[in-house]
Amino acid sequence: MLTLSEKEVENIAALLLKGMICFYQIDNKKIHHMPDDEDYFNYDLTPEEEDVLDEIDENPDNYAEFTKMEANQEHQVMEIFTDREVKERSFQDELFNALSKPKAATGFKFLIDNSGKYNEKWKAYRLSKYKDWVKEQIDSFNYAEE
Repeated sequence: MLTLSEKEVENIAALLLKGMICFYQIDNKKIHHMPDDEDYFNYDLTPEEEDVLDEIDENPDNYAEFTKMEANQEHQVMEIFTDREVKERSFQDELFNALSKPKAATGFKFLIDNSGKYNEKWKAYRLSKYKDWVKEQIDSFNYAEE
C-alpha cells in the first residue's frame, strides 16, 4: 500500500507542474524526477537519470510513476477556475473566449498573468488540483496492486 505525506504529494505536484515526470521509490521513500520527454524533445538524460530508469526497468514494482494531467484535464481545470473563482463578468468572458480558441492554455495563461489580481489565485488553485491529481494516481496505484 503506497502512502505519501502531504509534503511529498505537494512536492510531486509542483514537479509535475514544472514539466517533470516523477517516480516514487517505495523502499527508500525517495522521489526521483526528470523532464517529461513529451516536453523536452532534445533533452539528454544525465547518467544519474539513466541509472534510475535502469533500476525502474529492473524492479518496476518498487516504483510508482506520476505524470502530468492530460491536456483535456488541464482545460477542464481552467474552465472550472474561470467559472468559480473569477467574479468580474467581463474578465470571465475573456477567459472563456480564450479557452474556446486554439492554443487555449497559452491565451488563458497570458490573461491570468496580466490580470494581477488572479495570478496568485490561479497558481494556488492549480497546485491544489494537481495535489488532488497526485492523490488520484496514488489511489490508482494502490488499486492496481490489490
